[in-house]
Amino acid sequence: MNKQKLNFYIECRDYTVSGEKFELHKDSDLDMLITVPKPDEKDLGKYYESEDYISHTDSKRSTFEKLYHIVKKYSLRKKVRLLYNLNNSKGNLLDIGAGTGDFLVVAQQENWNVVGVEPNEDAKALALKKGIPLKSETKDLLSGSFDVITMWHVLEHIPNLSLQIKELKRLLKPNGYLVIAVPNFKSYDSTYYKSFWAAYDVPRHLWHFSKNSIRALFGNEGIELTKTIPLIFDSFYVSLLSEKHKNGKMNFIKAFWIGFLSNLKGIRSKEYSSHIYILKNK
Repeated sequence: MNKQKLNFYIECRDYTVSGEKFELHKDSDLDMLITVPKPDEKDLGKYYESEDYISHTDSKRSTFEKLYHIVKKYSLRKKVRLLYNLNNSKGNLLDIGAGTGDFLVVAQQENWNVVGVEPNEDAKALALKKGIPLKSETKDLLSGSFDVITMWHVLEHIPNLSLQIKELKRLLKPNGYLVIAVPNFKSYDSTYYKSFWAAYDVPRHLWHFSKNSIRALFGNEGIELTKTIPLIFDSFYVSLLSEKHKNGKMNFIKAFWIGFLSNLKGIRSKEYSSHIYILKNK
């Protein structure tokens, strides 16, 4: 990605850990946003050091966290069914950014051969207690060994995007599937909340994707976008956090309304708060 192609888009704040401000710059050729400045890889870990970073914890302290886990339990079963429907078969599954291992627990119960990767040590320890040992990286995994690779809200965190996409290509079997979920900066809730939109989540989110950017980035490696599926619960979850960023508290009624509007407008625009992208290796 050529820096000369980038133009200022919006300024955002890290509301979770540091309070620092970052800019988002737009690559118009790829139709995506890039967090600027991008923290050095060795410094990225400090931006995840918060009990509020929910994907690395099983905490159920607040009403919000309890609701999150109720929706998560429902969504996990739905995600595993989605994988089976790709080929009407089961096989070798790799989940990158496996967090505390809950998705792989459900997939294993459904007779998938599971492997997970997660760099966060606290999350790995929680996964191990559930019987899911996780690796720290993918470099020792065999080439062409996975029928399906999943990344649930992970790609936006990866420091070297081009290298990661090449690694996914290496790991996939011919005709294997890649399933990626990421936020969509072109959704209604994004345009409504602007700099307060929680899914910008700078600087943990280094990249901010559209359908066009996913199609182009993976198409360059011979991985074809075949289907886009909305994640309708994400608009409510993101709107709740965005309300907190904007007003200092979670306004459930307002957040529900904005989330509902986002999904309603998404029916026509096909631009939802988050999408699942189904990609197939050629």
